[in-house]
Amino acid sequence: MIVRDEEEVLPRCLKSAADLFDEVIVADTGSSDGTKRIAAQYGKVADFAWKDDFAAARNFAFSLATGDYLCWLDADDILPEESRKRFPELKRRLDAETPDLVMCPYETGAVFFRERFFRREGNFRWEGRVHECVAPRGKVIYDPFSVRHLSSKKPRGTRNLDIYRKWEREEKLSGRDLFYYGRELYYHGQYGEAKEKLEAALGQPCWYVNAIEACRVLAACHAAIGDREAAMRALFRSFSYGEPRAGVLCDLGKLYMGAEKYEEAAFWYRAALLCRDHSKEGDFEEPAFRGIVPALELVVCYWRLGDKVAAKHYHLLSKSLSPLHPSVRFNEAFFGE
Repeated sequence: MIVRDEEEVLPRCLKSAADLFDEVIVADTGSSDGTKRIAAQYGKVADFAWKDDFAAARNFAFSLATGDYLCWLDADDILPEESRKRFPELKRRLDAETPDLVMCPYETGAVFFRERFFRREGNFRWEGRVHECVAPRGKVIYDPFSVRHLSSKKPRGTRNLDIYRKWEREEKLSGRDLFYYGRELYYHGQYGEAKEKLEAALGQPCWYVNAIEACRVLAACHAAIGDREAAMRALFRSFSYGEPRAGVLCDLGKLYMGAEKYEEAAFWYRAALLCRDHSKEGDFEEPAFRGIVPALELVVCYWRLGDKVAAKHYHLLSKSLSPLHPSVRFNEAFFGE
């Protein structure tokens, strides 16, 4: 783990995980609160002088490990109970299959697979000053052992954006890094500069999953400044990188709904319901975009088209998917159930 000023969430993480592992290593990058004291109750604490580089910090933490396999967590992660129960079976898989790397689900609202366990002798290295990652290689297996990312009240401010600005001054950024840089700018409402970085990312060799998401964020930038046509072009552009994603199709449906083109909106929402789960490919997509989101929007589309039978059909579908969803409860009253 790498941490800094995480006393509010670190106990929650370590209580869920520490007893499962042979060693716990916490690299502290400059805490001024009780983080180091808390971490010392569970394992080894080492200081790392922060240098605006998350990969460097993670590589330092990994360098201190002695086990056969290494696993990483963030302070605002936890291991849900089902993963704790799963852990003995995962360890048996490691002994039996001796993989170099294990990809596991990461629950962040979206669910996608991330590199989670590494064979120490594989000498894997983290790359990227922000949104760091490890390039998979060797024997890779997938396991349902999941990690859940929870919210933290700790303010992040412009930390990541500041790192990107400094990094860009020092060296040329890759397509992947430009994508994350553009997304960070979008989060901060800097839509013009965000569009520039995202276009630059798409103009370089870029992992197709990142390219699809770059198109989606680019569309969001255009939509935020009121350019609906450019937003639609960006979303359609994503089709050139891979199979359509449900989130992209829902975004198209939303744009058509905003223009009161309900037939067209319904087409895209219906298509979203048919999309495959791409989480094993590393997609950022939320499962809701393949289910409850388009189902609820189809209720509205068909009601406004005057097709009450279809509206009721999609209401019943949404109810089967998420019976306690506030919009489902509202529609129950609306349809007089």
